[in-house]
Amino acid sequence: MKKVSRFWSLGFLLLSLTVLLFGCGGGSDDAEPASGSEGDSEGKKKLVVGTDATYAPMEYMDNNGNIVGIDIDIVKAVADEVGVEVEFKNIGWEPLFPAVENGEVDFAVSSITITKEREETFDFTEPYYIANQVILVKKGSDIKSFKDLKDKKASVQINTTGHTMMKEIQGNTSSKIIAAETMPLAIEELLNGNADAAVGDNSTVNEYIKNNPNVEVEIIEDDSAEKEYYGLMVKKGNTEIVDLLNEGIEKIKENGKLKEITGFDVE
Repeated sequence: MKKVSRFWSLGFLLLSLTVLLFGCGGGSDDAEPASGSEGDSEGKKKLVVGTDATYAPMEYMDNNGNIVGIDIDIVKAVADEVGVEVEFKNIGWEPLFPAVENGEVDFAVSSITITKEREETFDFTEPYYIANQVILVKKGSDIKSFKDLKDKKASVQINTTGHTMMKEIQGNTSSKIIAAETMPLAIEELLNGNADAAVGDNSTVNEYIKNNPNVEVEIIEDDSAEKEYYGLMVKKGNTEIVDLLNEGIEKIKENGKLKEITGFDVE
């Protein structure tokens, strides 16, 4: 009985191993496509796009939880022209930069101004949008220009062009600069009386005024603020993505789609 039992056990073990080996095969066919790989049934390449969807009207969440806005429409138009699929991820402003640098996303769109400092770490496409910094104050304020902010408390979104401008005006270590996580929070600092002014891109500040007509605030425009140019931000050295996006940007400039989205020409 012991000998028969031993043979039976050996056979059962071999059968189990065979089932196990066959069961483990073929799993790779169901793997999800990686970033930059074939993404849909038509064989289009899919690019993952990072953004900070708190910056209406450029990029924000609609009532259904979708990421929408001018920047989003521009990227979709570019993608259509060059035949790729795009997937948007709401990452947030501060995490957006390491996400591009580490390859977690293929590129970023988030009203990102092209600056010499950023170009040291990232590559950018040709500009697709022109903006400038404005000041938001409560009505009756004595602030009429950026020079008037020298000794005032000013709120900004952290690590944006507005933040950089305030550092230039007051110094890098000024305690009067209130750096908020988002532009809406920076505006709240003004409304709550914690800041004398809020500084941000004209598109976002104008959108706030449009959506909040009963709030007692006004926009101060100052010609001393230089124009800034938005670009799509790509990992340093990824010329394939930069060239592809530039091709799309050029096409939507030529066919008028970019002007249709933004309302003005971008040279």
